Amino acid sequence: MFTIKMYLHGLLCSAILAAAVILVAAHSSSFAQGIAISGVGPVNRSMAGAATACPIDSAGALYWNPATIGALPSSEVSIGFELALPTSDVASQVQAGAFGGLPVVDMAGSDQSESGVAPIPTVAFVHNPQDSPWSYGFGLFGIGGFVANYAASTTNPIFTPQPPNGVGLGRVSAQLDLLQIAPTLCWRYSERLSFGFSPTVTLARLCAHPAFFAAPDDANGDGFATYPDATGTRMHWGGGFQAGIYYIANPDWHFGASVKSPQWFESFRFKSEDELGFPRLLKFNFDYPMIVSAGFAYEGFKDFKFACDLRYFDYQNTSGFGSSGFDTSGASAGLGWDSVFAISTGMERRLTERLFVRLGYAFNQNPISDAQTAANVASALTIQHWLSCGISRQMAEHWMLNLTYVHGFENRISGPINTPAGPVAGTSVTSTGSFDSVSAGVTVRF
Repeated sequence: MFTIKMYLHGLLCSAILAAAVILVAAHSSSFAQGIAISGVGPVNRSMAGAATACPIDSAGALYWNPATIGALPSSEVSIGFELALPTSDVASQVQAGAFGGLPVVDMAGSDQSESGVAPIPTVAFVHNPQDSPWSYGFGLFGIGGFVANYAASTTNPIFTPQPPNGVGLGRVSAQLDLLQIAPTLCWRYSERLSFGFSPTVTLARLCAHPAFFAAPDDANGDGFATYPDATGTRMHWGGGFQAGIYYIANPDWHFGASVKSPQWFESFRFKSEDELGFPRLLKFNFDYPMIVSAGFAYEGFKDFKFACDLRYFDYQNTSGFGSSGFDTSGASAGLGWDSVFAISTGMERRLTERLFVRLGYAFNQNPISDAQTAANVASALTIQHWLSCGISRQMAEHWMLNLTYVHGFENRISGPINTPAGPVAGTSVTSTGSFDSVSAGVTVRF
C-alpha cells in the first residue's frame, strides 16, 4: 500500500539524485573566508555559518561538526542552491621611468572583473535511527573558490601586455571551483556527549591566465620571457577528513569543536605551450587549508537560539598559499597568504508555529597583506565583514522552505607591482571587492 512514508522516501531519493546532478554540473566560485566558504545551504548561511555547537539543519551540522548530526530532531534531507555575485575591480598606476629600460610613461587606470553569477549547490542527508546510538550522514557541498575575469588594457598598467609591449600581465582570468563529498558517522556516547567522523573527498578545477606560478619562457628569443597559459586542465582529486565532538552541558548551554584536515590534492597539471606554440606541461602544487572550529550555543530563552563559532584557517602552512615572492626561474612561489582567525555569530527566533527568522554576522581577518596585492589580482579574497539574514516557513508537516540573503562588505588592499627583481618603485595596485548572494532551499524531515 502506498503510504506517506513511502512517498517521502521516494521524494528524498529523487531530490538527492537531482541535486547531485546539479552539483556536478555547477561551479562554486565565490568570495568567502579566504577561499573557504563561510557556510553551506540557506539555513547555515543565514546563521553566518555558526553551527559547531548548534545543529539547526543537516547541511550545517555535516559541514561544520559531524558530531552534531545525532542531535537533529529527526532524519532529514536538505537541498539548497545559492546564486553568488562577487564584485571586484583592480586599479593600478605607474610613474614614468619606473621600469628602467622599458619606455614607460605616466599611466593609471581601473577595470572591473566580469565575474558573473556563480551557482553554489548544497545537498545534505542525515539518518537518525530510533533506539540506536549511531547516526549516518552524507553531504555534497560547494565549499569555496574564486573567479576573476579582467580584459587586457591600454590604460591600466597591470593589465597592459607582458613586456616588451607593456609592463603588466595582459588579460587576467582565473577560476577555482571546489566540490566536496562527505560521508559521515556519529556516535552518541551518552545523552550529552557525541563524537563524529567524516572522510572527505574533494574535487577541484583551477584555471589561470597567465600562469605566473610557472616559469616564463623566451622561446622566440626576443630577450623578454612571458608567462604561459594554464587553462587546459581537468578536475583534480584530493582527500582528507573531519572529526568533531559535541557536548550538551545542560538544556541551555551546548559546546562543540571540530577539525577539518587539509585537503591534500594530487599535483595540478596543465597542457600549455611556449611562445612559439610548442607543447609545454605545467605543474602546480595546491592544497585546501586545515580549519579548526570551536563554538557554543545558548537556548535558554523560549523559541530562541544563539550560536557563536571561532575558527582558524591555516593558510600560511598550506601548499600554494604560504610562500611568496619568486624563485630563480621567475615563477611565483605562492600567494603569500597569512593564517587567519574568524568569528561567526547567528541567532534564530521562532515567531510562530511555522515561521522562523535568522540573523548572522561574521568577521574574519584578511589573509592578504598590502605587499601581496599584485600577486593576488586574480584572487583578491579580502572581504572581512559579512551580514546575513534568512527566513524559513514550514509549508507542510514534513517540509520547510528556506530563503537567505548574504552581503560581504567592500574591502580593499593596495601595494606595489612586484617582479622577480622585487617591488617596483613608483607603481601601485589596488584591489577592491564586495559580495552579494541569495539562496533558496527545502528541508524534508521524516
